[in-house]
Amino acid sequence: MIRKLNYVGIPTRDQDLALSFWTEVMGFIIATDRPVEDRRWIELTIPGAQTGLLLFTPTGQEDRVGTFFNGSFGCENVHHEYDRLRAKGVKFLGPPVSKPFPHVYFQDPDGNTFFLSSR
Repeated sequence: MIRKLNYVGIPTRDQDLALSFWTEVMGFIIATDRPVEDRRWIELTIPGAQTGLLLFTPTGQEDRVGTFFNGSFGCENVHHEYDRLRAKGVKFLGPPVSKPFPHVYFQDPDGNTFFLSSR
């Protein structure tokens, strides 16, 4: 039986830039960083979570870079995270909104758009 989702993929053009963003700015931790063909297989863990991120773009999927991430990040307080991450230079598409629940959209350096919410 499937028990968890190990990681979700974040397509990226520049793995070094993505790695810097997700670790230094967002606070995720490197679990794996090893060569795979002409790229690297980079797995990150999210402190306190079982699911992680994979900074890897499969060959032929380069058109996925800069699109909307089909998933959602969760936090305790969207307004606090917005202020904290904005101070670190994270690009947001606007300030948090409260309805139907607190949420905000942000982008990574590749232009991928992410949804962040608290309930």
